[in-house]
Amino acid sequence: MVQHGKENILVAGLICLVTGAFLSVGGIYSMGATIGVGGVVLFVLGMSMKSQRTMSPEEIENWLPAAEQLPDAGRVMYRVDTTLDEPIRSSILCGPCGTVTVINGHKPSEYTCPACGTRLWLEEE
Repeated sequence: MVQHGKENILVAGLICLVTGAFLSVGGIYSMGATIGVGGVVLFVLGMSMKSQRTMSPEEIENWLPAAEQLPDAGRVMYRVDTTLDEPIRSSILCGPCGTVTVINGHKPSEYTCPACGTRLWLEEE
């Protein structure tokens, strides 16, 4: 299946419009008009298409990172993802054990993994 069909048709329409304009300015009116009209048709077709969604709102709301171990980089690795919309939730991936924990609210000032007991961070103020 074609991904980003609407965007591809819009870009093709714009390219045809610009090419048709250059050909018309260059004196090749019949080819320029044909390509230009084709560009207008493609552009209108692209604007009338609906955008494709890859995920439903429920899937976006319930998304979690893959529970996998992170490579050792000389220190403890972790990943924190926080939602931007309500309800604010943060998912924390522990690098050493690969456990994903979800907490309500923003990233806490300190966190210790409940599965392996590794302190992932401590922010001192």
